[in-house]
Amino acid sequence: MKRILQLFVTRWLARTPIGMVVLGIGWFVMRKRRKRAAEQGDGGRPYQRDRRLTAVPGGGTRPRGR
Repeated sequence: MKRILQLFVTRWLARTPIGMVVLGIGWFVMRKRRKRAAEQGDGGRPYQRDRRLTAVPGGGTRPRGR
């Protein structure tokens, strides 16, 4: 649901030049944030698009059990 809402908001913002500026700034900020998190190593939670996967020791992922 969150991804669908994000898609609609992105498409709505992309219609105008000001919206494109907002999207560009958001993209740049998130890029810097992810780069900083990757440089810190295992100190934080890794970025995952699929919430159904869970991190396991050793850096891998596996499907979350029910």
